[in-house]
Amino acid sequence: MTFADWWPLARGVLWAAIGYIIGTLLVGIIEHSLYGGSHGSLASPRELTVGYIFGLVGWFMGIGVWEGWVKPSFGGEETWLNKGVGRYFRFGTEAKATATRYTIFAIATFFIAGMLAMAIRVDLLSPHGMFFATKEQYNEAFSIHGTLMLLAVAALAILGGIGNYILPPMIGARQVVFPKLMGLSSWFVPPGVVAVALSPLVGGYESGWMGFPPLSTMGGTGIIFYFMGAATLLLSSWAGAINFVATLVFLRTKGMTLSRVPMFVYGVASASVLLIIFVPYTATAFLFNLFDMVVGTQFYALKGGLTLAYQDMFWWLFHPEVYVFVLPAWALWLEIITVFSRRSLFGRGWAVAGFVGIMAISGAVGVHHFFTQVGDARLPIIMGITEMVSVPTGFFYLAAIGTLWGGRVRITSPLLLILMSMVNFLIGGLTGVFNSDVPANLQIHNTFFVVGHFHYTILGGMLFTWIGALYYYFPKVTGRMVNEFWAKLHAWWFFIFFNFTFMGFFVVGLDGMNRRIATYLPYLQPMNDWISINAFLLGAGFLIPLVNLVYSYYRGPLAGQNPWGAKTLDWQMPSPPPYENFPFGKEPVVVSDFYNYEENAPEPVIWVDAKQST
Repeated sequence: MTFADWWPLARGVLWAAIGYIIGTLLVGIIEHSLYGGSHGSLASPRELTVGYIFGLVGWFMGIGVWEGWVKPSFGGEETWLNKGVGRYFRFGTEAKATATRYTIFAIATFFIAGMLAMAIRVDLLSPHGMFFATKEQYNEAFSIHGTLMLLAVAALAILGGIGNYILPPMIGARQVVFPKLMGLSSWFVPPGVVAVALSPLVGGYESGWMGFPPLSTMGGTGIIFYFMGAATLLLSSWAGAINFVATLVFLRTKGMTLSRVPMFVYGVASASVLLIIFVPYTATAFLFNLFDMVVGTQFYALKGGLTLAYQDMFWWLFHPEVYVFVLPAWALWLEIITVFSRRSLFGRGWAVAGFVGIMAISGAVGVHHFFTQVGDARLPIIMGITEMVSVPTGFFYLAAIGTLWGGRVRITSPLLLILMSMVNFLIGGLTGVFNSDVPANLQIHNTFFVVGHFHYTILGGMLFTWIGALYYYFPKVTGRMVNEFWAKLHAWWFFIFFNFTFMGFFVVGLDGMNRRIATYLPYLQPMNDWISINAFLLGAGFLIPLVNLVYSYYRGPLAGQNPWGAKTLDWQMPSPPPYENFPFGKEPVVVSDFYNYEENAPEPVIWVDAKQST
């Protein structure tokens, strides 16, 4: 690495800090001159908002948007090349560099949020707390933990990391439709994460990852960083979603009909459609809440405002967002299972129908998150629609089990983690029935039972699949294999201590332990001690894949172009892939199904000269 390689990243940090200082000082001076007194403290909602916006602009200009997008738009020339090691540290238009950044950011954020989870479990070893100095600090910790885990890990790890790397070659595309928008999308993540993580420095926020008013406006001024940081992370997802859908529509290679599009592409596209539709709703809710604090509007005021409007607008996205997390994961189930069972995909049409069904239903079920606050007329309708989601979800299970049935199964580390993910999500889905059923929900609402269900669906469903996919695509990305012994050891470690930890959440929840409460009654301590000890072992286990991946990158055995014997187009490139997805002058033409593993099945792709394919 040279100075020119890492300088854009360092410059982005510098310009972000300068922009933030300029923004807060500017507003502080104006407030002090207009109002005098204590105004102009550099920590008011107005100052934090403008400072963040100025800092965000400085960040983007510093990491290369100025040279790579703004200046060329006015006739200038780009001064940095978009190749070499430096492309990972600056704004650029290569999908693989964007995917790598997303993956690294997700791993780093996972460890930040994971350490907060460990601190929470240390505190809950005692009924009266034993780590945080105040209950407010406890509230801030679980609020930041939830926000980062959901918006910077669950929402972006598979979709942003694996999606950007694999989707273009899967459909035979060398590039995406909007390469600059894609290049920008990953750079939304660091400022969003930093804003949320550092919110305690400017007053913190105690409203959880949802930011519900009036808690949001009654707590610390750090809620401004929650709204701005969360909106920035949502913009990252939204920009990526636009690119994914446009690329699928316009850049499929010849012969890539919708009936031949790989399942992972369907998973990414369906999640992207949900993001495109619903992100503006929740972004508007954030904006209105921000206006209440910064401008003095009364959108969500207890008197004269619409107090439940925020929750409706929030859950219009954030229940579909759950499927944004897991739809690509379910698609990866089918991709990986077909390869390691060497059996043709069972019920492909039903699986596609599952994607469509969930997209159609998911936007109408968010009210079950606040059943206890709405009128009785809404309850039976939303309960019925919520429980209806299990039908298209079952299509994926039928396709996965039908493909495994009678197959020549190889239990590799990727497949092992996928099977564990299926078990975990099944538990999460079954416990979700209680949350969607009105009489049961009125008893368990806001208890640890809900937290257990949520971790089984998101952590158990998405995170197991993400790690399995990292192992699966590692030889494609690096040209080397991971150590299977350590990968399988971690899989079992992860599965055992995950279930020991979060199964306990159901027990304490049914016994009456509320979530988001810093203290609890002494009779719940033995079960909380059991949960915490297993949570520590679970957290320590994540060092195994981290070390395994880093060691294998340098010392792992060399992999061939297609060590797993997969048939999709992404495995037809060299490993590691070149800067261009496919050999220059050659174009893939799809002639048959990618998931046909019958004997003497024809090759799904032929290669022709670029001129011939057109």
